[in-house]
Formats: sequence, C-alpha cells, structure tokens
Amino acid sequence: MSGQPNTRLSDLFGLAGWSKGELARLVNKQAAAMGHPQLSTDTSRVRRWIDTGEIPRDPVPRVLAALFTERLGRVVTIEDLGLVRHGRNGKRQDGGIEEHPDGVPWAPERTAAVLTEFTGMDLMLNRRGLVGAGAALAAGSTLSSAMHDWLHTDPALKADAPVLDDPLHADPAGFDRYEAAPIGSQEVEELERSVEVFRAWDAARGGGLQRKAVVGQLNEVGGMLAYHHPPHLQRRLWGVAANLAVLAGWMSHDVGLEPTAQKYFVIAAHAAREGGDRPRAGEALSRAARQMVHLGRPDDALDLMKLAQTGSGERLQPRTKAMFHTIEAWAQASMGKGQAMRRTLGQAEDLFVSDRQDAEAPDWMQTFKDEDLYGMQALAYRTLADFDPSAAAHAQYYAEKALALRVDGRERSKIFDHLSMASACFIADDPEQADRFARLALMSMGSNSSRRTWDRLRQMYQLTAQYAEYPKIHQLREEIRSALPTPRAKGGSAQA
Repeated sequence: MSGQPNTRLSDLFGLAGWSKGELARLVNKQAAAMGHPQLSTDTSRVRRWIDTGEIPRDPVPRVLAALFTERLGRVVTIEDLGLVRHGRNGKRQDGGIEEHPDGVPWAPERTAAVLTEFTGMDLMLNRRGLVGAGAALAAGSTLSSAMHDWLHTDPALKADAPVLDDPLHADPAGFDRYEAAPIGSQEVEELERSVEVFRAWDAARGGGLQRKAVVGQLNEVGGMLAYHHPPHLQRRLWGVAANLAVLAGWMSHDVGLEPTAQKYFVIAAHAAREGGDRPRAGEALSRAARQMVHLGRPDDALDLMKLAQTGSGERLQPRTKAMFHTIEAWAQASMGKGQAMRRTLGQAEDLFVSDRQDAEAPDWMQTFKDEDLYGMQALAYRTLADFDPSAAAHAQYYAEKALALRVDGRERSKIFDHLSMASACFIADDPEQADRFARLALMSMGSNSSRRTWDRLRQMYQLTAQYAEYPKIHQLREEIRSALPTPRAKGGSAQA
C-alpha cells in the first residue's frame, strides 16, 4: 500500500460510472466466471484500492482489467489501472523513486505477460463487437522521456522466460490466452512465414480484414514466450513478437483504433529490445511517429523520431536511416518548415543511395524500396504545399516517379500516391489532372479496408471546393460524398 490515491484507477473508475459497491459486486461475479468463486470483495476494499493505492492480490487486477475493458469499450490493462507491483518504477537522481508515465518501460520479465494480457483483452473486445476507442494517446515527449534510458541499453537476452507460477500464467480464463507449449525451430520458421503473409495482405488490402488474425497470432506467441527455450529460439520468438506487434499496431492505426495502435507499437519496441534488436525497436517507434503526423501532432512525432534514431544503435543500416528521415521530413512539412524538410529529405536521398546492401536488409525493411522513398517525398512536398503552393510541383514529380514503380501489389500505397498526386494537381491549378488521379484512387478504395485512405481523401476533397463549378469536379465531389464512410468521433479515430 502506497498511502497515495491510485489516480489511474480513480480516473477510469470515474469514466466507468460505477459506484464502489457496484464495482465490488461486479468483481465477485466476474471472478467466479473466471474460475475464482472463493473471491469476496466489498466496498471498503474498493475504496482502499482507489483512495490509498492498495494493490489487490491476483486475480483481482486481471478481473478489474476485464471489467473496465468491457465497460469502456477499449483495452484496459492492469498497467492502465496502476495495479502492477513491480517493474513500474525508475530511480531519480536524488535516489528517490518516480513512476514512469503510462507504465513504460515495464520490467523485462513483464513483456510477455503484458503482450499476452493486452492481446487477450483486444480479442475480447473484437469478439463482443466493442469499439477500441475513447482512450487518450500518450504524447510523444512522454513516451520518449520514459523510454530513453531503457532503449539506450542492450539487455542480456533471458533464455528463460517468466516463471510459470507468475499470476498471469496461473489462470488464462477470460483472456482468450493460447495454451502454449515449448516449440522448435520448425514452428518458429512457420511463424516467421506467417508474418510475411500478414504483411503482404495488409499492404494489399488494408488492416481491417486481418487485424484479428494478427492479434490472435501475437497472443499465441506471447504464450510461447512464457516457456524456457534455447537462447537462439527465444531471440527469434521475440523477433516474431515484435513483427506481429508492429503489424497489429499498423492495422489498428489503419482502421482508426489509435490508442490501441500506440500500445502495440510500444509493445513491439519492448519485444524487439528483449530480443536484442534495437534497430527493430527504433522502427516500431517510427511507426508511432507516423501515426502522430497523421493525427496532426507533428511535434510529438519529432520527439519519437529523435528517440527512434538515437536508440537504434550502431547497427542501423543507411536505408533504415533514410526511412527515418522521410518520416521526420513529413513532420517538418506538417509544421510548415520547408527549409528543414528539404534538408532532411536530402539526407534521406543520400543515405538511400549510399546503401550498397552489403549486409542483408532485415525482413521488416524489405518493403522500403525506391517507390517508397519517392512516395514519402511526394507526401512531404504535398503536405508542405498547404503552406507553400510552389511545393506542389515537387509533389507531382515524386508521386509520378513512385506510381511508375508500383507493380508489387501494394495497393494501399498506390492509393496514397494517387491522392498525393491529385491533391498536388489541385493546388497547382490543374483540375483536369487532379480529377483523373482522384478517380483512380476512388476506384481502388472500395476494395480496401484502410480508413487512413479515406482520411487522406477527405483532405483532398477540401481542395475541390474552389473548382466546384467545373462539371467534372462537381460530379467528382458528389461521388466522393456518397462514397465516404461516416467519420467516427474523435476519441480514438484519425482526423481528416
């Protein structure tokens, strides 16, 4: 007992709208459903949890997480509730203790447990048709300050995972947890191949259709990590977990589940670091930065990119550095910093060209090709064109180069390039060309489950207003209005 109020639990308790007595009764009922009929909680205990920071024994934290998850319609973990006994505190310079914001970083032995718990809750939401929105995104500065020292040190890989008497391993009921068993190299190879399949599907069709399958696979891997494996297998398993968590985060972002996406990116960074792959951890954080730019928070994105770049270590390949710079440039463009953006894109080009690929690129970098560099350059210049219309010509140039190379089935990227081109054409006062590229994008969007493409289409739609009297553009506006899905509330959705 800390003697201090548990502000996290108090805030979520207020959002849930229960009375303390009602929550006590729900805990007893849920615990019985999860196989703990002997558990008995009353109002005074609930009061102590909230007002004095008392942390109840297992299974109560898991029971509370399940209740709040269902009540609020988004994943709520025991970290979110402030009910973790260990791995949450860091040392201050004065020798005292301070709590890391947002529960990161957690202790190494907690990573598999956090991964399993979060995916289990996510699957429960998915199964019951609840919407994973309503939470607030952590600021980029909050995440980067909490994770800085942790990411800049290389852990010794633990060949043995969390001990099996850990509370999270005692009773998987209520979490859809996979009943794992020790595995061998063949099973790991199959998992690695499954990542490639999911990655290709996401790039072609968007994140909405396979998100649940990826989360389920990640949940299984979390169970596997709870067993003792030889170091070489454990390291590869952590790599699979990192890749799947990035995919789960990217798919969640793609369909507008923003707080859920951010949590997966943080889990991915943890998993990569546990496996000793700091560049992969940095790339996971760069995804969180891209998410921030998309949501109109470029300053947060720059905070995250600084950590991604410095925390990735010396093994970062030039092509990965180039990709990082394109994200940084997009954030700078979103702030109207044209000179800085151009300088950063120049650095990205130099790094990309300098990569002679003497060393084999990691699997998660296989899709950053010439067309992806051009596509990001087009996006940065198109974004800058909102501040400086002369940048639209550069956006058209790079979008055309990207589209000429889009032959590998990654339809979502092609849609984004078409929209960058269309927007740039409108800004450059070329509505005829803009109409052509906008229709090419619209034609493909019906078979894609990416909400991000619709967000970008809404941005482009705003540029059509000054050409509304043109017959073709008037018709285009009508078609876009009829095709656009209803935007969700701002809580966790992407903003147009």
